[in-house]
Amino acid sequence: MNMNKWHYPGGKLRELGADSLSEAELLAILISAGIKGRPALKIAEEVLERFGSLSQMANQPLERFLDIKGLSDVKIIRIAAAFEIARRIIKETLSHGKEK
Repeated sequence: MNMNKWHYPGGKLRELGADSLSEAELLAILISAGIKGRPALKIAEEVLERFGSLSQMANQPLERFLDIKGLSDVKIIRIAAAFEIARRIIKETLSHGKEK
């Protein structure tokens, strides 16, 4: 299947499911729009390159994201909220596992 069929990761997610996306593509969806000359996917790739992985990214203070060109406060807050949702899901899952 031609991977260039999708112009945006959101279309790929809709057609193939979330598990078909790379970490950079998932992050690009949260970033939403890029800036002139830097699409969201390029920004996402830079973020992952800088921090090494999603889990290492999740443990960074928000200020560490401010010097990445194309990440505004709104985009950084959106990413932080997604990580917090993931933490709460994990916490809830682990606490339900202990109850059994």
